[in-house]
Amino acid sequence: MKRLKYLILFFGLFFIILRIAILIFRLPTYNISTNGKLYIISKLSEDVQVFNLSTGEEIKEIPIDMLSYEAVATSDNQNIVLTNYGSDIDFDLKIIDTKLNKVKKRIDLKENIKVNGIVQYPEPNKVAVVDYVTNKLLVLNIETENVEKEIKTNQKKSHLAVFHPKKAIAYTTNINSGTVSVIDLNTDKVIKIISCGIGRKGIDITPDGSELWVTNTKENEITVIDTKTNKVIHTIISGNESLKLKFSVDGKYCLVVNATDGTIDVFNQQSKEKVKTIMLHGKTTIIEKLLYHTPRPVNILMHPNGKYAFVSNSNANKIEVIDMKTFKIVSTIGTGDVPDALAFIQ
Repeated sequence: MKRLKYLILFFGLFFIILRIAILIFRLPTYNISTNGKLYIISKLSEDVQVFNLSTGEEIKEIPIDMLSYEAVATSDNQNIVLTNYGSDIDFDLKIIDTKLNKVKKRIDLKENIKVNGIVQYPEPNKVAVVDYVTNKLLVLNIETENVEKEIKTNQKKSHLAVFHPKKAIAYTTNINSGTVSVIDLNTDKVIKIISCGIGRKGIDITPDGSELWVTNTKENEITVIDTKTNKVIHTIISGNESLKLKFSVDGKYCLVVNATDGTIDVFNQQSKEKVKTIMLHGKTTIIEKLLYHTPRPVNILMHPNGKYAFVSNSNANKIEVIDMKTFKIVSTIGTGDVPDALAFIQ
């Protein structure tokens, strides 16, 4: 009986120590300082966290009452625009005033318009969104709430978009068609459909506009497209469930988040070779699996100064901060439940 009491006491103390250790290891540790504010959109908690990157403090938590996957800052830094992906009833956007840090407007899109992808437009009062029901690229004026352009992608389940940095050209990924639509924004017409394989999702373009890189979550590949010829010039093997990718500010590297693997791959843009795989805590050893959440990187944003990349680790409720010189995680930011979309304001 005495021995049993000692065993119970021992395991009780062990369990308490283990729980304390887990809590300590899972605590976010932000220990850098850089300029700007990071807006973190957490899906399940349906809120936006405003984080001061200079002081390392949360400025505000903004309830948005919607399940949002994508967000973008307007070109004048006055607004954050969020798309609503989680409701079969509400077809809307919400606008956050970045000076007051509160929702200032809800835009009802109506007419069964259901958007996910969103892109910053050159004009400060406009954004471009991708409607995956009617498969169109829409240019929306957030002041007048009018859709000023409706351009058909001519494909199925159009998802995300990116603009050419020097030409009036837009590109959309089309998941079910396995393609990229090339859209001339002067004529408002598709000028090319590029076949890439079923499951096209993430998309980004090099800062000089020469190459378009697109992820394929079904085949675990990255398709490289020459934007002059609109032809596939290379295929890169990626990790499992490569959701998003983003080029460094100088264009030398492309970072790809592999959700199932819990990793971020770093590729050299010119050679197309992988130079590093960044492992997030939680999958490498038994102890790590015990102490950390299973990692799931789902989104990525580059700081405009080129020094840092921010990665949404949705299972761990953290933002992982990557040093772009060493490609190492140097800080973490605690978030709401299931962080995903990110936006930056100077």
